[in-house]
Amino acid sequence: MAWKVTEMLDAKGATIRVINLETNQLDLFASYGLSENYLSKGSVSCTKFITETVRKNRVIIIEDMLTDPRIQYPRQALEEGFRMMLDLPLTLGETVVGIIRIYFAEKRVFSEEELDFIIAISQQCSCAIDKARLIEDQRAQYYKLASQMEKLSALGRMAAGIAHEINNPLAGILLYSSNLIKKAPEEGPFKEGLDIIMHESLRCRNIIRDLLEFARDKEPERAPANVNEIIEKAVNILENEFRLKRISIEKELSGEIPKILLDVNQMEQVFINLLLNSMEAVQEHGKITIQSHTDPENNCVKIKIADTGAGIHNDDIEKIFEPFFSTKPKGTGLGLAVSYGIIKNHQGDIKVSSKPSQGTCFTIELPFQEEASSSEREDRKDGTE
Repeated sequence: MAWKVTEMLDAKGATIRVINLETNQLDLFASYGLSENYLSKGSVSCTKFITETVRKNRVIIIEDMLTDPRIQYPRQALEEGFRMMLDLPLTLGETVVGIIRIYFAEKRVFSEEELDFIIAISQQCSCAIDKARLIEDQRAQYYKLASQMEKLSALGRMAAGIAHEINNPLAGILLYSSNLIKKAPEEGPFKEGLDIIMHESLRCRNIIRDLLEFARDKEPERAPANVNEIIEKAVNILENEFRLKRISIEKELSGEIPKILLDVNQMEQVFINLLLNSMEAVQEHGKITIQSHTDPENNCVKIKIADTGAGIHNDDIEKIFEPFFSTKPKGTGLGLAVSYGIIKNHQGDIKVSSKPSQGTCFTIELPFQEEASSSEREDRKDGTE
C-alpha cells in the first residue's frame, strides 16, 4: 500500500504507522522509498499526530519542515530530500488507528478532487490493516491453543504415570485397612482412625480413577442411541441423591429427537458429572432443569442442564474446563475436563453461561450423522412391517 500511494501521487516515499494499543505509540507498519537510517528513528508518540484535524478525517499538509511540531526529526527529513509531507488518518468507524505519511521532493498544490482521492486510499488502507490485525489475532489464538493442547497432552501422560505408580501402594493401604477395621473395637480412637484412613484412601482412589480417565482420552464406541434415554438413566442413578437434598428435577425432553451416534457409557458419564455439579451448586431446595431439542439450522441435538445455584464468577468461566481447576473445596477439577474431552471426541461442543447468584447453564451440542439417520429409518421401517 505504501508503494501504491507513492507511485500514484508521484511522491518520494511513504510510511504507514499503526497505533500500538499497549504503548500508545505509532509503530512502523510499512514503508517505501525511505532510507534505513531515517526509518531507524523508531516509534513516535500518538499525541503529535492524532490531532482534532486528523480525527475529522482531514488531510494535513506540512510545508514548513523545520518548525512544524509534527516533524520529529526535521534536519534528517531535509537531508533525505523531503520538502513537503501529507498526513492521512487511518480510521475504522470513528476511531483513528494509524497514519499514512507521504513524502514529496518538492512542494505542490493539490486540488479538492486529489485530496478526496487520497482520503479514499487511506480508507482502503484502514480496511487492509483491520484484516491484517484480524489474521494476526487468529494466528496468535491458534498458536496459543496448540501450545495448550501440547501441555494438556504432556500433562495427561504424566498423570497416567503418576496414577499407576500410586495405585499399587494405595491398594495395599485399602486392603490392610479393611482387614484391620474388621478386628477393631466398635468404640474408640483406633476404629475412628481406620475409618478416616479408609475414607481418604477411597477419595484418593476416585481421584486416580479420574486422572486415568482424563489421560486415556478413549475413542468413543459409537452406536445409534437416543440421548433422552441416556439422560433418563443418569437422572435415575442420582434420584436418591436429589430426594435426600430436596432438589427438584424438571425435565423438558423433546419427543422428536432422532437417534444419533453416541458412546452411551461416555455420554452417561458426562450427564452424571454435570448433574452432580449442579447438585452441589444448588445445595438443598434448589431446582435443576434438563432440556433437549433438535436444532435443524445447526444440524445438531441440543441439551441444556441449568440450575438455580450460586453461579460462577466471570474470572472463572474460561477456566472451568481446564484440568485440575475447581471452585469446590474438595474438587479434583477433572470432571468437567473429562466431560469436555468426551463431547469433543463426539465432534460436539459444550458451552457454559453463568452469573454469580443467578445459576449456571451448560449447553451441549451433538451433531447429527447420516449413519444415525439411516439406522433410525431402518428401525422405523422394521417397526411398521
